[in-house]
Amino acid sequence: MNNEPTTYRLPTENTEAEKGTLARAWKSLAPLMAAEKGNIAIAMIAMLFSSVATLLTPVIIGRAVDQYITHGDFRGVLISALVLFVTYLLALFTGFTQIQRMGGVGRRILFKLRNELFTKLQELPIAFFNQNKAGDLISRINNDTDKLNQFFSQALMQFVGNAFMIAGAGIFLVALNWKLGLAALVPALGVLVITQLISGWVKRKNRASLQSLGSMSAEIQESLDNFKVIVAFNRLDYFRTKFKEANDRNYVASVNAGIASNIFNPIYSFASNLGQLIVLAYGIYLIVQGQLTVGLLIGYVLYVLNFYNPLRQLATVWSSLQLALASLDRIQDVLSLSNNMPVIESEEKGDEKMLLEFKDVSFRYPEGKSVLKHVNLHLEQGKTYALVGPTGGGKTTTASLMARLYDPTEGTVYLKGKDIRSYSAQDRAKVIGFILQEPFLFSGTVRDNILYGNDKYKDLSGDALEEVLNHAHLNKLVGRFDDGLATKVSPTGTTMSLGQKQLVAFMRAVLREPELLILDEATANIDTVTEELLEETLALLPSTTTKVIIAHRLNTIESADEIFFVNGESITEAGSFDHAVEMLMHGKRQS
Repeated sequence: MNNEPTTYRLPTENTEAEKGTLARAWKSLAPLMAAEKGNIAIAMIAMLFSSVATLLTPVIIGRAVDQYITHGDFRGVLISALVLFVTYLLALFTGFTQIQRMGGVGRRILFKLRNELFTKLQELPIAFFNQNKAGDLISRINNDTDKLNQFFSQALMQFVGNAFMIAGAGIFLVALNWKLGLAALVPALGVLVITQLISGWVKRKNRASLQSLGSMSAEIQESLDNFKVIVAFNRLDYFRTKFKEANDRNYVASVNAGIASNIFNPIYSFASNLGQLIVLAYGIYLIVQGQLTVGLLIGYVLYVLNFYNPLRQLATVWSSLQLALASLDRIQDVLSLSNNMPVIESEEKGDEKMLLEFKDVSFRYPEGKSVLKHVNLHLEQGKTYALVGPTGGGKTTTASLMARLYDPTEGTVYLKGKDIRSYSAQDRAKVIGFILQEPFLFSGTVRDNILYGNDKYKDLSGDALEEVLNHAHLNKLVGRFDDGLATKVSPTGTTMSLGQKQLVAFMRAVLREPELLILDEATANIDTVTEELLEETLALLPSTTTKVIIAHRLNTIESADEIFFVNGESITEAGSFDHAVEMLMHGKRQS
């Protein structure tokens, strides 16, 4: 196998983006709207009725002025007023229908996007999370999806409605008097050219603002996670400096984005004022020439307002579209990724007598650091193996390859004679148990955590579970918690020490009865008495259980059947315990 390491690092700096054209906007947003066609259609129909009602009002007013007001026909004025009232009621009803429908569309799209993002995160390998900061991922899931929700809930119908109003008002302007209409539309042509030229720049500024917000979230999350260390070393100044730098970058980016998003408003306002000025000047001239009536000029001015006011609103909506597209880009950065560790079909066979085998395995990280080179390793069923070596020598990486947290860049790992890549994640987890250096627990109780993902025992009653724990010799470890299985677990709080968390992780792994149990510094934060309890529990595991132990405490590995020294891109059989100690001391001196 030759598998080049994949770089999963998401862009956190602004990149040159494609101009936010309408065609590209539709191409990007259409898939999100596919399931909402019915609701969007109803909202569109309501918006069209609302727009038509609004477009009819200048005609009604102009007709009332020319036919009723100038002739003193009070009855005609009242009828016109009643018609206007009914028209306004129609606009009110259709406007409410449009808002009610699109509000639901926005929320459902938000719900769907967040589900898709979270599902995608669950599909990605460990390498992805090693290369990206949690704060930035949280920002993409929360902030970026919410920007899209705001666009669909508020801006989309405004965008379409304003576009329809502009088109309708433009048609009326040209139809009523083509000379006056063309004169009124001249400023709009200039606005269209300017919009096309600067839309890409607006989108890039908005993307830069979102990227800086993600970076600041990542900085805050990282600082809070390590706050105890910061306080212990009295380095609050470091915390403040790092936050200030991130906050300053976000401030500059958000100010630039604000300027970019609002730059259309004064341009469109100027075009609107200029259009009205042209219509009034030219319209008065036509009245003097007898080619236009006062009522028609009033209607014309209202149509100019119906043309340029939506155009002015379109400036804000266009900025929202650019922000939505920038958010969508960041979301698609994640959704476009694929797992480079798929389950494959393989006919290759390893040594079926061995539980696990490395055959010519090499591994390096995407940054280019080589950890292992052409390593061959065999683990027999029921034996205990120890991995020793200096810090950074590759022990944890080797254990991660055994559990398929990574795939080798060259060579093959075999589990029970089959390519480990041919096992599904569920089948692999039944065979391999892995206790990490920093165990992760979920909010709940000790019981919830030790049964997490364990279908065999998840529905057991309290008494039945205690019997299982006694049989697995884990009852003494449960006794280490004040409230036993009911002890509350708060992963981010201080209710449980790191050592207690490691005990829970240990019980969770052992209860699954794996054929291969990997312990990566599993006793690093545990007192000597508790460590003896763990060793007793390990000794009572089925004789077929293979154990791989990574530990810095030499007494932990003293009883291992075989000891391997991991360093310098190789794994060497250490032989006796004394020889392993000698190699370890020599390795430390070299490092």
